[in-house]
Formats: sequence, C-alpha cells, structure tokens
Amino acid sequence: MNIPKYSKMFFMVFILLQIIGCASSQRISLNNFSESIITAEKWGGTPANDSLAKRHTITHITIHHQGEPFPEGKDPVKYLQNLQKWSRNEKHWIDIPYHFIIDLNGKVYEGRNINFAGDTNTEYNPTGHALIEVVGNFEEVEPNEMQLEALIKTITWLADKYIVPVDSIRGHKDYSSKTVCPGKNLYRYLENKYIADEVRKNLKSK
Repeated sequence: MNIPKYSKMFFMVFILLQIIGCASSQRISLNNFSESIITAEKWGGTPANDSLAKRHTITHITIHHQGEPFPEGKDPVKYLQNLQKWSRNEKHWIDIPYHFIIDLNGKVYEGRNINFAGDTNTEYNPTGHALIEVVGNFEEVEPNEMQLEALIKTITWLADKYIVPVDSIRGHKDYSSKTVCPGKNLYRYLENKYIADEVRKNLKSK
C-alpha cells in the first residue's frame, strides 16, 4: 500500500507525541502517587501497637482479593473500619493484614503500615511482602478497568521505591496451596504477563 508522504509524516509525529505524552503522564502519576493514597488516619483507622509489630524489608509484591462480593455503593471506608476491628478483635492481628486496599473506583487506601509484616490465614510467610488487596471476589466477577489501572500504578510505585524485581510480583496462590486468591479473573493478568509487562513499561518510562 502506498501511503502519501505527508500522511507518513503525520503518522510518525502522532506516534512520537503519543510516546512522549504517555511517558510524561506516567512520570507525573508515579511522582505524585503517594499523595493520592488515602491514609489510615484519613479513613479513620487507628495505629497498630508498634511493640507487637514485626518489622520487615520489602522484597516481594503480592496480590490478594477480598474474596467476597463488594457491591456498587458499598462504603469502602466503613468496610476498612470493620476490617480493622475484625482483624484485631477476631484474629488478634495487630491490624488489617494488607498494606494497601483498592476499591471499585480505583482509589488506593493505606492499610497496615508497610514497615510491618502482614498476616494471612494460609501457610505462607508474608514477611518481606507488600500486600495489596483488591476488593471483590474475582472467582465470580472481573476486576474493572479502574481497579486494574490502580493496581498497576500501586505495583509500579512499590517496585520502584523498594527495588522489587518484576519477577517477584505474584499472587497469593503462588505461595499457598490452600487458596485461589486473588481469584481466576484477576490472576489471569499475572499469568498472561499483562501486569508484569505494564509495570516494566512504567518503570522504563518514569
């Protein structure tokens, strides 16, 4: 197919602008990402007891799902407050087991202080793992676009900050035979390397 010369030039300029624009946008979003996180203090959480906390150094990033339905209109703040109470009163953990929680609108909330190791109901040791929970049961529903975008941004930010290799981004089920978490409909994005590829692109363009 013969493409007119001016069309070729327009096409090349368009592609170049897209590349520059995407890189610039990603830099801005990564640089300001921590400011967009809704802190535990802002959603009404209370600090963990430092004397009971296990300190750790982040070497892995591990994805979880809530494992229960999270219908439209459910208040994520109320959910987090209840999760914190349940974690402490019923499980006798120091705090919410996850370091970050992503709601249906792609908002990212701080859970447990990331300096402290998380908790799990399964047999793996989460020490060294930055734990991210995405609300919903992804055995039954699909993660929406806003959740996926927020998940990739959160992972990119963590991988950059803690120098975590992309190969160390995995799902809960990769460490435990007792769970399907983070659910087949979210896990497929790990299995087909979509998350890893997107994070690599973001890290290269930051």
